[in-house]
Amino acid sequence: MPKPILISGIQPSGKLHIGNYLGALKNFVGLQNSGKYECYFFIADLHALTENPEAKNLRESAINLKADFLAVGLDPKKSTLFVQSKIQPVQELKWILSTLTPVSELLRMTAFKEKVLQPLTAPEREKITKEKFDEIVEKSNFGLAEYPILMAADILIYDAQFVPVGDDQLQHLELARTLARKFNSKFGKILVAPKPLLTGFSRVMSLSDPAKKMSKSEPSGCLFLDDKPEVIKSKVMKAVTDSGTDVRYDEKEKPGISNLLKIYSAFDGSSITHIEKRFAGKGYGDFKQSLAEMISEKLAPFQKAKSKLIKSPAVNRAFDVGAVKASVKAKAKLAKIKKAIGIA
Repeated sequence: MPKPILISGIQPSGKLHIGNYLGALKNFVGLQNSGKYECYFFIADLHALTENPEAKNLRESAINLKADFLAVGLDPKKSTLFVQSKIQPVQELKWILSTLTPVSELLRMTAFKEKVLQPLTAPEREKITKEKFDEIVEKSNFGLAEYPILMAADILIYDAQFVPVGDDQLQHLELARTLARKFNSKFGKILVAPKPLLTGFSRVMSLSDPAKKMSKSEPSGCLFLDDKPEVIKSKVMKAVTDSGTDVRYDEKEKPGISNLLKIYSAFDGSSITHIEKRFAGKGYGDFKQSLAEMISEKLAPFQKAKSKLIKSPAVNRAFDVGAVKASVKAKAKLAKIKKAIGIA
């Protein structure tokens, strides 16, 4: 009996940080090694265009991400690895799906609103009027609105049954499910409505501001997977904590130390309760020192593997082979879709 297909992708939009690892890559490896799924993992270079990157930077980021995928443990013998832009049938399916998508549905997307309002400060966002918001939307990058249709095409073209996602992507996945049902209602049961597989890990927050999600746009509050031990130590020791000195989890009263405890638990595998007991009677300094050392130790094998892979032609070969396999499947699916809608 064939295994259910699972798919997910990551944008090549700069260096990856520990939030990307804990929220996505680590989970990808676990799903791959579970043996339960036929896994497809891709580099979403077309999605990255919504950030208007320089061509040189996008190219370098894609190469870097390929090495990240392999260094973290994704295996081309177990998973199909490829670059999104190599799969041409996805573009045709995106257009077909767009004809089934109301514009209002796209503009209601939470992620779209967050993206177009990103340049504004928090107080400016709170005071924004509908007229001002509409003005910003009119000037925004259309790719930001179209993003979830491309995401739907990425999923539906492979008959994916499961998609590992965080809470912030659930709305996009629900649109993919809605479009699959719409298509099937009109043209016959052709598309598979995918189900979410929640990563089970909440967002990693910034070391500089635990109220904000960790982001590469704020390097001082971000731990990159490529950071050296001395850099990791410096950032962790400077991380914002809270009043008092007790290492205790309390997201409301102690958001800074709570964020660090979640990071510790995710890397170490110990429960937060166990970590609290371990550092009972000790201050923030001891805890941060231990956290920095542990993260550096955990990232060392990845960094060593990546340093070898980044220069190896085997990296591109692995993704080229995966692209051929993914293209064959995508072309076959598109042929069925086109026949169903009358343009074969």
